[in-house]
Amino acid sequence: MRQRRLKNEINVVPYIDVMLVLLVIFMVTAPMMTTASIDVPSVGKAAQAPAEALQVNIDANEALSLMDKGLKSPLGRDELAQAIINAQRKDPERPVLIVGHKDVKYEAVLRVMDELQRQQVKRIGLLVQPTGK
Repeated sequence: MRQRRLKNEINVVPYIDVMLVLLVIFMVTAPMMTTASIDVPSVGKAAQAPAEALQVNIDANEALSLMDKGLKSPLGRDELAQAIINAQRKDPERPVLIVGHKDVKYEAVLRVMDELQRQQVKRIGLLVQPTGK
């Protein structure tokens, strides 16, 4: 009588069945999931902005302009930091407010803020519009 030889193999059929069931479950539930959308926040009561603050305006097409004492001057991205540093020579603690159009990407606002922080500009803030009641 010959001895029977043992096979050392893993039966993968049950694992394939489980994976196919999970695949079907994910395919059915994926269209039902809602995607998140981020709305730019607005505030009910905003503190009054300082009158002497410099304002960096970002238009919907990401064009930059600097408003200083009521005078608005369009600037390029590379000229912005130098113009703010020149305006802050007399008063280095003069605040800078970034005003973004409601349709501008938040990434553009962060790029401007990041550039100003890299140039050691102090007191940078975001100007918000109060919500209408």
